[in-house]
Formats: sequence, structure tokens, C-alpha cells
Amino acid sequence: MASMNISLPSLMKDWIETQTNTGRYDNASEYGRELILHDQDRASKIETMQKLVDEAFESGVSNKNLEDIWTEASLQVKAIRGN
Repeated sequence: MASMNISLPSLMKDWIETQTNTGRYDNASEYGRELILHDQDRASKIETMQKLVDEAFESGVSNKNLEDIWTEASLQVKAIRGN
């Protein structure tokens, strides 16, 4: 495993030490890895959402009214759930 040293302000260092003292994390590295994993997950979700927005814009304006869209969405949900 690669290592990396970082510099933090005292308040951040204190925060990390507080988190490790709770017993949830064995050490500061474990806490940092979890923060990075959460950030990667968040970035992935944002990227996915942006792709969906881009696809929506590229698809153009629908000729369906809002009621038709809701009905179609409800049917799709029911099909996915097996209802």
C-alpha cells in the first residue's frame, strides 16, 4: 500500500483524532480512506446524474403531457417491482 503525508490545520487534526478515539476507526489513515471512498462515490453519482441530464437535453422536447409521463413512469416502476 502506498503512503502519503498531508498537512492539516490543528482543528482538522483534532477532529480526526476525535473520530479515531470513538473506536469507529482504528487510526487516522482508516478515517481518511473512508472519507475518500465517500467522495469517490459522491463524484460517481454526480457524474451519472450529469450524464442523465445531458441525455435528457439531447433527446429534445417531448410531445407527452405531464400526466402521460407520470403514467408511463408508474408503469415502469410497477414492471421493475413485478407488480
